[in-house]
Amino acid sequence: MRFNLIGLLLLAFSQLAWPAAKIEHWQTAQGSRVYYVRTAGLPMADVRVVFDAGSARDDSQFGVAALTSALLDSGAGDWSADDIAQRFESVGAQYSAGVSEDMAWLSVRTLTEQALFAKALATFETVLSRPAFREDDFQREKARTLAGLKHREESPGELASIAFGKALYGEHPYAHPETGIVQTVAGFTAEDLKAFYQKYYVAANAIVVIVGDVSREQAERTANQLLGKLPVGSKPAEIPQVTMPSQASTQHIEFPSSQTHVLVGLPGTYRKDPDYFTLYVGNHILGGGSMVSRLFEEVREKRGLAYGAYSVFAPLYRQGPFMMSLQTRNDQTEQALGVLRKTFAEFLEKGPTDKELTAAKQNITGGFAMRFDTNSKLSDYVAMIGFYQQPLDYLDTFQSKVEAVTVEQIKDAFKRRVKPELLQTVTVGQKS
Repeated sequence: MRFNLIGLLLLAFSQLAWPAAKIEHWQTAQGSRVYYVRTAGLPMADVRVVFDAGSARDDSQFGVAALTSALLDSGAGDWSADDIAQRFESVGAQYSAGVSEDMAWLSVRTLTEQALFAKALATFETVLSRPAFREDDFQREKARTLAGLKHREESPGELASIAFGKALYGEHPYAHPETGIVQTVAGFTAEDLKAFYQKYYVAANAIVVIVGDVSREQAERTANQLLGKLPVGSKPAEIPQVTMPSQASTQHIEFPSSQTHVLVGLPGTYRKDPDYFTLYVGNHILGGGSMVSRLFEEVREKRGLAYGAYSVFAPLYRQGPFMMSLQTRNDQTEQALGVLRKTFAEFLEKGPTDKELTAAKQNITGGFAMRFDTNSKLSDYVAMIGFYQQPLDYLDTFQSKVEAVTVEQIKDAFKRRVKPELLQTVTVGQKS
């Protein structure tokens, strides 16, 4: 019943557009940063704890961050995975966890009625501070992960993504896939995960995000309760700088598929990049704007060479990937790749038109409020702002920064930052 109630509440309020959020920020006595947004009208809260413990911290044990995260709710304290799931379900709470290249996180969404909130928070605290890493749980999760990694080898898209990461980043911590590779994961022990947890899941390396219908006082108590049993520890050393490829390269991986996956790009932008908004708006015109972008128009609409074509900047703590991508019939690969390169070269030389820029700005800003119109979406943004230490008024100033971008700024930024002579190309499919 409680689970149904939380679903009904989400449905009822999912269309509410939040005003720009007032983010409050403070530090706990242990040095953890806390980010809090009070949202009224919906008796729910999203609580998230984020650590600098993503796959970039794997070192040579590719996949250890992801497997550690996956095992947290498999057993904690005296509870089994079923016990934990039942405790959350009994109060209508929803638990989740995950990793990216930069971060690992645990989160709980719960109703704020006192008894329900207290039980959800106590369960969440135990999962966070007392994971058991029992051998049988570890072996089961490791086997599941290995099965997924072996299945990945049957996907041309996944193979292309792995090869692309290696081409862009070489030996950098961003080069390997977040879930690791069979060779490394197969050698893990439960002690490896326990050691990773003990090193990175510490208060000095944590931020807490609280978004919902709770007071500032409740938020402070919540943060202190969640982190109180964690050792203080220390923050890890900064992730090394990304080294750009020294020259362009093209790599083909033969795969028995009817379609060829094409990826073209290089390391792009990062979260504190002064060019970020310029590159973001420019990319919306090039290939980020879905069916209204240049790449889609040239590759799909005019020539029918692919179902779709797109480009993306994925900012991270260091330079995340800039990628142009498409899928096409094997016998059309060279033609489609040629169109992609030509379209990019023309964009680089001439930049967007005034009409394209105006349309892009309207498209980006027109739907902006819908990006954080629920607690869950807003907590995603607040976690990003907190982890990457963006200005607290990031959401307030986002639209004005988009509006300020000019055609000349886009041309300048793309010419400086996306050099054709350094582009890495990966294709996976069957040569015709």
